[in-house]
Amino acid sequence: MKTNIPTLILKPGKERALLRRHPWVYSTGVANVKGKPQSGDTIKIVDNKGNFLAWGAYSPESALRARCWSFNEQDVINEEWIRARVFEAIRARDNLKSRTNAIRLIFGEADFLPGLIVDQYDTQLVTQFQAAGVEKWRPEIGKALTDATGFTQVFDRSDAATRAREGLPERKEVLEGEEPPEKIQINEDGILYGVDVRMGHKTGFYVDQRDNRRLARQLAETFRKVHGRGMRALNCFCYTGGFSLALAKGGAEEVISIDSSADALEMAKSNAKLNGFNESQMKWVEANVFEQLRKYRDAGEKFDLVILDPPKFASSHHHVEKAARAYKDINLNGLRLLNEGAQLLTFSCSGAIDVDLFQKIVAGAVIDAKTDAWMISRLGAGSDHPLLMTHPEGEYLKGLHLVSRGANTAG
Repeated sequence: MKTNIPTLILKPGKERALLRRHPWVYSTGVANVKGKPQSGDTIKIVDNKGNFLAWGAYSPESALRARCWSFNEQDVINEEWIRARVFEAIRARDNLKSRTNAIRLIFGEADFLPGLIVDQYDTQLVTQFQAAGVEKWRPEIGKALTDATGFTQVFDRSDAATRAREGLPERKEVLEGEEPPEKIQINEDGILYGVDVRMGHKTGFYVDQRDNRRLARQLAETFRKVHGRGMRALNCFCYTGGFSLALAKGGAEEVISIDSSADALEMAKSNAKLNGFNESQMKWVEANVFEQLRKYRDAGEKFDLVILDPPKFASSHHHVEKAARAYKDINLNGLRLLNEGAQLLTFSCSGAIDVDLFQKIVAGAVIDAKTDAWMISRLGAGSDHPLLMTHPEGEYLKGLHLVSRGANTAG
């Protein structure tokens, strides 16, 4: 065992989180650092009495001063250890291959590779290195990914704002292989989508909504069986048409999809044509969702299903209050567009908004809409986005499935 490894010493009492195997060390909990670790270096983390707690990756510029690799003192954090974690994570997703070729292969802390995101789109891999520790092992991780999957193409989309907080420059470049094509075709539950991994949101597609897209499709199928007609649905913040195409596949009669991005809507239209959907079935609206919801409300428009899947409204705890108002706004007006018995699928991908707060916000919107609603279920990301139980912050995507019970006439 090496004795010259830099050591991070915690303040008294700050070891409790690590004893519960929470993988983050905040700068406010650090008493001292022995040695001269550089950004991304492996450090030993100990309590104020010198007792071992974890091996971590040091990040001198971040409020998250260290992210833990392992709580086992016998582990040696080297290339072999990193490769083993990569291979384990990818094997754990094998069960999804029968449904789709778009899978989150590595999900950061949940796979003991804190700050690393890897998505698969057909034979193209896309990475995001969001923390100093995994950045340090970037070439080794790229090689491990190609060895574990047999795919030769890895494109790095490390251009998220989180890198600035780690003191890291933005990257958007080939990590292994060659430049990816302009569009990659994926198949999810029999629906085809085109994905732009170079310029699209996040890594190009919202793979985390897979199960919720299937739910939307099932709701459309059930509606047609029960009512003898296809539903009228509204998909807000539609991006490249994920939910819209699932609804069309389920037999929805009319799907109106709103997004502020003309480029995203063009991709969505292309995706609809790729699946052979009738153009009269799909309507694409380039607009600000907040304003368009008000227009539909004022026009008396009604829908059998409304989907609200906005981008992140709160990037940190400093933005929670403003984000809460935005979530309240869209849910209030979304609820006002529902027929009696109609359904609402509403989501938040803001990690700073936990599931209980999100439910309270939506409940407030129900009250202000002067309606009654049942919550059928809470929704979340798919099984390739597992929640590490000691790291609740990993549950960034949360959703609610509501059914309108009509206007509240009490009082």
